[in-house]
Amino acid sequence: MERRDVRECTVHPVTGHIHSFQVGSAMASAALAQELTCSICLDLYKDPVTLKCGHNFCRVCIVRVLKIQDGSGFYSCPQCKEKFQKRPALQRNITLCNVVENFRCIQRPQETTEIFCTYCVDSPVPALKSCLMCAASLCEKHLRVHSKEPEHVLTDPSRSLEKRKCLIHKKILEYYCTEDATCICVSCCLVGDHRGHNMESLDEASEKKKEKLKNVLQKLTTKRQKTQKRVQNLGDCKRKAQVKASGEAERVTALFIDIRRQLDDLEKKVQSEISRRGERVSRSLTDVIKTLEIEKEELSRKMRHIEELCNMTDPLTVLQEPDTGDLYDPEEEGGDGYMEGPDGGDRGAELISRLSHTLSDIIRGVNGTFYVQDPADISLDIDTAANNLLISDDLKTATRTIKYQKLPDTAERFQNYNVMSSSDITSGRHYWDVEVSGLEEWIVGMCYPSIEKRGCHSYIGNNNKSWGLCREQYDNQHSVRHDSNGVLLPHQISSDRFRIYVDYEAGELSFYELCDPIRHLHTFSTIFTEPLHAVLCVYKGSIKISGGGATERNIRMGTRL
Repeated sequence: MERRDVRECTVHPVTGHIHSFQVGSAMASAALAQELTCSICLDLYKDPVTLKCGHNFCRVCIVRVLKIQDGSGFYSCPQCKEKFQKRPALQRNITLCNVVENFRCIQRPQETTEIFCTYCVDSPVPALKSCLMCAASLCEKHLRVHSKEPEHVLTDPSRSLEKRKCLIHKKILEYYCTEDATCICVSCCLVGDHRGHNMESLDEASEKKKEKLKNVLQKLTTKRQKTQKRVQNLGDCKRKAQVKASGEAERVTALFIDIRRQLDDLEKKVQSEISRRGERVSRSLTDVIKTLEIEKEELSRKMRHIEELCNMTDPLTVLQEPDTGDLYDPEEEGGDGYMEGPDGGDRGAELISRLSHTLSDIIRGVNGTFYVQDPADISLDIDTAANNLLISDDLKTATRTIKYQKLPDTAERFQNYNVMSSSDITSGRHYWDVEVSGLEEWIVGMCYPSIEKRGCHSYIGNNNKSWGLCREQYDNQHSVRHDSNGVLLPHQISSDRFRIYVDYEAGELSFYELCDPIRHLHTFSTIFTEPLHAVLCVYKGSIKISGGGATERNIRMGTRL
């Protein structure tokens, strides 16, 4: 049995046109729409994102839900109720986004609207042809009696018949005026305003325009692919930055946990030492007190005996008592010697001193983790400056000059725009600042002394021997470059002062924007194999090197965000 598609039809209440559409796949379409519906807003996904549990939501919807859950102490999926200790990261579901967009396109009303005969006024009859001369659509019956004159041009049924005629001469548009970029009729060519202009047939002009549109389409496609690649690259950079920031946070947390452990151990040790010394002193003093109590009783006994002798009236009895010299021991006048025992002296001061030394060791350990040396003393090397750069007397400012300076053309001198510092960095942590006020295009960074001095590979970031922070004039965007690979910075940069930070042993080269607070822009991680020099590229205006004004907070914390 032959299978036929089931179609439904509706009649427009005003025009009488019949609109038909296929309903055979309605159930499948509804099921797909349900799968592509956000469970929060109950609408098709808009910029869908995925949680760790695998469920998808509109980005705006799930961000609103997570914001409500911020104060509850945990987060959960609105669909499966799975709980998360930390706020879950939202990963954009590109595949689902494309599926939803395609579904939206095919769900737009795909109606077929028929055109009816102009002369069948009693009941609508589908038209077979349209006459451009008559500006009318004809059914099979009226087509048989229609004029066969050459000027009566028949085409497929169309509604826009009036648009296919010249508004002035009421004739069919057959030509295209290339000078005025408009469609014209034959009368416009012969007697109208377009007489003497270059003409093309509509088909020929249409094909040329289609070729141009194809070229535009190809360029737009290429640009969209590049944009998509940039989005992916920035997404990768963002994820790497998040992973690195998480690692740094964990490292700092572990460091301070260890510091607290050391302090707790030190406190226990000091408390134990104080308690032990207190017990020893207490025992010693207890023994001394007992001895003194015995001596006190003996002295009291002797005093009572002497008082009795003093009160006697019989001289014979007093004289017959033993000599009283043994009642007084002159050796006892030496004082309380027991107070100068082995636990005497300033033992507390000694303990405090030892405690201070231990705390100092801990503090030095903490500072060793975060401390950055003072600003590097950067001076520009005139022997490396290009002939179109003018170096200031204090060797701190490079200015682009139109006048060619005719400096000696040596192997160390750059051909154009660049200048390198005279001092190099071979170890430790250093930073230096630059000011690029009013400049529209510039590059600052670090390089090896073996960098090329000629050609396009001499520019900062266009080789594997230099790293640069750049500002492009044509799009007002900032980027970082190394080995001819550039990464656009997602931040909107408003400051004209920047910091370059180097940790030579760690293989880190970082760029910061000197705003309030200081903001990290990008960090290159590598293994440095040569000494590093500061390098400037000045296309227009001037760049000034500055190195002062860093506070302890800037030095210790600001450079290691």
